[in-house]
Amino acid sequence: MQENKLSERPFSYKITANGKIIIYYNSRQIMIVTGSNSVKLQSKLLDKSDRQVQLILAKITGNFKHGNERSNK
Repeated sequence: MQENKLSERPFSYKITANGKIIIYYNSRQIMIVTGSNSVKLQSKLLDKSDRQVQLILAKITGNFKHGNERSNK
């Protein structure tokens, strides 16, 4: 189920001029990563496929992490 949700690419991010990373879920801002965590995250996201980026962002934000999420069906 998780993989299907992530294939819809619900996560996106933007790197600001001052190095912060703003993470969005379904076009809503959910998290801002700053400082050394931002630098680490940027290096993790570099040269990754869309699927890998989705997995990284899901893990960082805590979404889809536990495997017991309910579907909205």
